[in-house]
Amino acid sequence: MAVPSVAAQPRPSILSRISESRNALGFGFMLPAAVLLLVFLTYPLGLGVWLGFTDARIGRPGIFIGTENYQYLWSDGVFWLSVFNTLLYTISASIVKFVLGLWLALILNENLPFKSFFRAIVLLPWVVPTVLSAIAFWWIYDSQFSILSWALQQMGLIDHRINFLGDPTNARASVIAANVWRGIPFVAITLLAGLQTIPQSLYEAATLDGASRWQLFRYVTLPLLTPIIAITMTFSVLFTFTDFQLIYVLTRGGPVNATHLMATLSFQRGISGGQLGEGAAIAVAMIPFLLAAILFSYFGLQRRKWQQGGGD
Repeated sequence: MAVPSVAAQPRPSILSRISESRNALGFGFMLPAAVLLLVFLTYPLGLGVWLGFTDARIGRPGIFIGTENYQYLWSDGVFWLSVFNTLLYTISASIVKFVLGLWLALILNENLPFKSFFRAIVLLPWVVPTVLSAIAFWWIYDSQFSILSWALQQMGLIDHRINFLGDPTNARASVIAANVWRGIPFVAITLLAGLQTIPQSLYEAATLDGASRWQLFRYVTLPLLTPIIAITMTFSVLFTFTDFQLIYVLTRGGPVNATHLMATLSFQRGISGGQLGEGAAIAVAMIPFLLAAILFSYFGLQRRKWQQGGGD
């Protein structure tokens, strides 16, 4: 008796196999973003690194000079002053933004009346364009028409107007205060989102065990919020370290370079001064600090794995 033959199944084509592959589909979705990053981030970064090794000026391509730009910066007092200002500006503003932002997030996480309205109001300093915020602070700090000096005089706390932006110490404190005012909403709203993910059952269990409010924060809120804090503060440090608009509008690095950050000094030397190679070298010198901030975020994520019982 003859056995009926089974028709051979046609082999799927390469295109059909690729379309059914999850890895290929993910690669296809990521490809446009990768192209944009390559064009708008990788190329400018590579060009900046190359320009740092040349004596390029505006209107002249320049030639390769090795590490001469970096050797000059090593002995440049203004450059090291900008490094000091940048670190002072970043560390001071980031610490204050974290403390006030966490405090504000804890308040907004409570069952307050009109809390949705207050959450929207808190975002206003963040969504307002930086230049407009800087112009507002420029009027607040004006040596002749400062509303802040006038209010302090009316309260009898001072007897003469404060020179906010003309004195080096006052100028540093003033720009830090402006950055803090603008950056607190980002920290507060991001940490608030993290607080919303913490189960209420953990607080109830800890309360039944007799935990105080401080112990609830110390042993429940803070450990579970650590990954969000690591990521949030990494972005906050990156935004603060590379700040340009606020400083440029308020002081342009003055007085006597007291508020020059590495970003503003790079712009002044490279664009305003025409020394593209030197300006690029200053910008490239910022990369190690930015990598340190990224590593901070990485170790924060590693801590999250440890909290969840991961072995690595």
